[in-house]
Amino acid sequence: MGSSGFSWKLADHPKLPKGKTVAVVVLDGWGEATPNEYNCIHKAETPCMDSLKKGAPERWRLVRAHGTAVGLPTEDDMGNSEVGHNALGAGRIFAQGAKLVDLALASGKIFEGEGFKYIKECFENGTLHLIGLLSDGGVHSRLDQLQLLLKGVSERGVKRVRVHILTDGRDVLDGSSVGFVETLENDLANLRAKGVDARIASGGGRMNVTMDRYENDWSVVKRGWDAQVLGEAPYKFTNALEAVKKLRAEPKANDQYLPPFVIVDESGKPVGPIVDGDAVVTFNFRADRMTMIAKALEYENFDKFDRVRYPKIRYAGMLEYDGELKLPSHYLVSPPEIDRTSGEYLVYNGIRTFACSETVKFGHVTFFWNGNRSGYFNAELEEYVEIPSDSGITFNEQPLMKALQIAEKARDAILSGKFDQVRVNLPNGDMVGHTGDIEATVVACKAADAAVKMILDAIEQVGGIYVVTADHGNAEDMVKRDKSGKPLLGKDGKIQILTSHTLEPVPIAIGGPGLAPGVRFRNNVPTGGLANVAATVMNLHGFEAPSDYETTLIEVVDN
Repeated sequence: MGSSGFSWKLADHPKLPKGKTVAVVVLDGWGEATPNEYNCIHKAETPCMDSLKKGAPERWRLVRAHGTAVGLPTEDDMGNSEVGHNALGAGRIFAQGAKLVDLALASGKIFEGEGFKYIKECFENGTLHLIGLLSDGGVHSRLDQLQLLLKGVSERGVKRVRVHILTDGRDVLDGSSVGFVETLENDLANLRAKGVDARIASGGGRMNVTMDRYENDWSVVKRGWDAQVLGEAPYKFTNALEAVKKLRAEPKANDQYLPPFVIVDESGKPVGPIVDGDAVVTFNFRADRMTMIAKALEYENFDKFDRVRYPKIRYAGMLEYDGELKLPSHYLVSPPEIDRTSGEYLVYNGIRTFACSETVKFGHVTFFWNGNRSGYFNAELEEYVEIPSDSGITFNEQPLMKALQIAEKARDAILSGKFDQVRVNLPNGDMVGHTGDIEATVVACKAADAAVKMILDAIEQVGGIYVVTADHGNAEDMVKRDKSGKPLLGKDGKIQILTSHTLEPVPIAIGGPGLAPGVRFRNNVPTGGLANVAATVMNLHGFEAPSDYETTLIEVVDN
């Protein structure tokens, strides 16, 4: 029995047999949108995915992958890989990231928790530093949350605040950094009028400074450290608005890749390096691009780059960024308690599981799938394989990424007969889509499709079942649009490329020789989302899902 009185033993499904190998394939960033020249999935040769869509209409449908379907506050909130895989694995919808922070800010609870009390100790004699993405994109952070945080700390005795900004241009329009900096400068001026010494201290573009992920390139974090902690950067300005405008004027410059800069006073001295006795908050709510800076701020023993000095500070994240590492050890908002994930249930019921992706999405088919939990549930029944991602390049330079290698590992795992579930993530549509390179993204989609085919061919050989789905949209729409849906043009008359995720639904297809006759998608779950996939997969393994899971998408009809 589980700790709260429920049974870990799943009931057998009355109409679905056990014992078939099930392949679960997640295409990252693969939404469904109107076919047009900016839809890279439509433009690419994708014969395998096309055949799933056209082959058996009763075994292909769309599900929601954004907004409230994945625990985010509103239907204007794009899905992302973390919340998407949480929902796919957990089978229930948990309040996520931004929503958790919104609730804590609205109730004031954020200012009553242990994390806030911890940093508040520094308000009397030290500086509070806020580091994060300056954006209203709602994927990693939100400007209005930063504004509420600034208001809250100013009302609770802070005397000195320094903000270290990271410009976006990925989840929002390139160039929007200028307006965000103007808004923030205005807020800080109001705080100064009330007697709080509040200023921007440093900055840089998110892909160049601080916000690397999965230990892909520590030099990105080092550039941030040098600017934020040491007060050193190749560019020095006396105000942040001038900094962003001047650096954006350089050839080929954009918000994502702005070089690091520090703000200095009239004598050329940095206005806000992080020193002993200060407090630091990283205000992003999304974890993946904060984990590395969190390690640099928190770990006494650290060897990824030379920190030069390691100030004695009080550091808290907006949220806990890694539940297994307990990183950071202090945070302003507690994480959602995701328990009893489908992976844990299935392993407990003897389902031997293989999970694989390349570095950039490996955590998604393991850590996030398992409810923000690292490691195995049962090492004897599980094997997780990480294929190293290309590093030091942008993904449009190698749009094939590791799709073939992931598919080969999955194929071998299926044919080995050692596993009941083989789960993979194919990152191409998302990672290459984020570069905004349409031609490369078309190549990426073709590569992902070829990988799906290899996996489905292996399932065919062993008489298994497949589930092919996605975690959110991206590659299916690569252009910014006005309210009527027409592509937006920039001042230069060229189309404005969309590098972010989308609000589009994603496909799910089931099939394979092991699928029992009469299995089809139900037509009475019209608003089905990613959280419905877990119960569906449990059914395909021959089990009934727990009663509090989001309902299954399939039914068995007697022929």
